[in-house]
Amino acid sequence: MTEVSSLTGRLLVATPALADPNFDRAVVLLLDHDEEGSLGVVLNRPTPVDVGDILESWGRLAGDPGVVFQGGPVSLDSALGLAVIPGDEGPLGWRRVHGAIGLVDLETPPELLARALGSLRIFAGYAGWGPGQLENELTEGAWYVVESEPGDVSSPRPERLWRAVLRRQRSELAMVATYPDDPSLN
Repeated sequence: MTEVSSLTGRLLVATPALADPNFDRAVVLLLDHDEEGSLGVVLNRPTPVDVGDILESWGRLAGDPGVVFQGGPVSLDSALGLAVIPGDEGPLGWRRVHGAIGLVDLETPPELLARALGSLRIFAGYAGWGPGQLENELTEGAWYVVESEPGDVSSPRPERLWRAVLRRQRSELAMVATYPDDPSLN
């Protein structure tokens, strides 16, 4: 088996050629990536459901927009919490994934995390890949891999995240941000 270089904490940005409707113009934050597979959440798929309607005690802590995000097509009945917590030490109930970004244990009483939270997002479901599956998609050119920034998790305009992430790249990827929604209308 070939060695897998971890992409944990990086972003997968869907290429315009990616045909899977679950990931059309998706920006996925990889929470785990190793030889056993990959797991991430789609950062730019807000739903109309308020966090408070599903997880009442976390509703007031959710960042703007305070809605549940569809994290991906797998396990839509499960919830993941992502929070940005600045500094070296995180509070009980939070596990660092990359930099200031970490997973929130949603079983933890919210008041234990409230003072430390820089931002919080709740995701229903996740995106998952089996061993070697993501590497095959990368080889096929389905995704751009770029560095994440803590603000990506809490973008107040998630519908603009795909273009914003591409636009900030210092390469030809910045030009991909101008790719039309429907190239047949061009």
